[in-house]
Formats: sequence, structure tokens, C-alpha cells
Amino acid sequence: MTDSVPIHRAPESPAARQAIALAGVFQAAHLVDELARTGQVDSRAWDTQITATLETSPPSFESIYGGHPNNLRLGLETLEAVLGRRQANPVVMRYGFSLMLLMNKLRTQPDMMDALGTHLTRIQGQAEHFGPTHENVVASLGEAYQQTLSTFKNRIVVQGDPSLLQSRMMPERVRACLLSGIRFGLLWHQQGGRRWKLIFQRGSLKRALDTL
Repeated sequence: MTDSVPIHRAPESPAARQAIALAGVFQAAHLVDELARTGQVDSRAWDTQITATLETSPPSFESIYGGHPNNLRLGLETLEAVLGRRQANPVVMRYGFSLMLLMNKLRTQPDMMDALGTHLTRIQGQAEHFGPTHENVVASLGEAYQQTLSTFKNRIVVQGDPSLLQSRMMPERVRACLLSGIRFGLLWHQQGGRRWKLIFQRGSLKRALDTL
């Protein structure tokens, strides 16, 4: 993200902030599916996800996703389809909900949370030197995911083109993207998001999406 991106103040309503955070989760899910099937991703969405993962002490809510909801456009559109129960890619839905389950599991493991924080502090130094989306940084983010969240019994199994998934840097890119989904999942929880709200407060989330 660049400093020239204007900061658009996020809505104050909890539902809108939860919707934005959920969009980050489902944008990660969308990008993982794209990587696994085509090897290509939307560069703006990718940059947003990686930069957000490195932003562990954001000055504002908006700064996490680069100050403009359009940086989460893919995720907002995916979330709209999920909430509307229409034309939602079932694989992307599975990745998204699996990320939220992993996030909840992570929250019950303080030692793993600390280990992840230590990883991210070290990777932030790399990012300052190389830039946030440099392959060394992406590789380190992928390694952080592999050494922490990949050790859970209920891991996310990514489907796609086997030759692509085994190509250079692809495992690291996929894991880094999954880690970004966890980051936005934690943000969603910090903003008051809970799994039952996805069922019982679907309408308020959909209305919040309409305002974004």
C-alpha cells in the first residue's frame, strides 16, 4: 500500500466493522482459490492481505486494509454472495469458514499466539528492508503459518492444480494468504464478531455491506 491512498473513515457501527473484517477473511479465501487454480491473483487484493498481516499495531481500524474499502472489494463481493446464499463458490466458502474455525482455535492457544507474534515481529524487520510483498517476506509469512496453524489437526486442505501447487513459491504464497485470513478473523472477533451472529444477524451484516 502507498502513503497516497486516502483514508476513508470506517463506519462506527459494529456490524459494518465486522463486515469489513469478514471481507478480509473471504478475500483471503478467494485468493487462495485463485492461486491454487490459476497461479494468478488480483494484485491490489494480494497487497492488501499481505500488508494487513504485517500491521500488528495499526494506528486506526482503516489503516489495516489500506484506508479504502475498495482494497477489500473482492472480499466484500464474496461475502455478499455468502450472506445472500447465491452464486457463492463452495470451495471459497469452505476456506472462509475453515479460516474462522482455525482463528477460534488459535485464540485458545496463548503459546501459539505468542509464537506467531514473535514470527511477525521478525518478519516486519524483513518487510522494512525488502518491502512488504517481497518473496522473502512472503516466504517467511508462509513459514510462520506452517510452524503454527498448520500444526492443528484440522488443517485447511487446498484444492487446485497439483503442478501449480508444487511450483516455486506457491506453497509459501498460499500459506501467507491463509495467514492473512486468520489476521482478519482475529480483527472480526475483536470487533465483536461471533459465529452465531452470522446466522442470527445476517440481515444487519447485509445492510452494512450495502453501505460499503
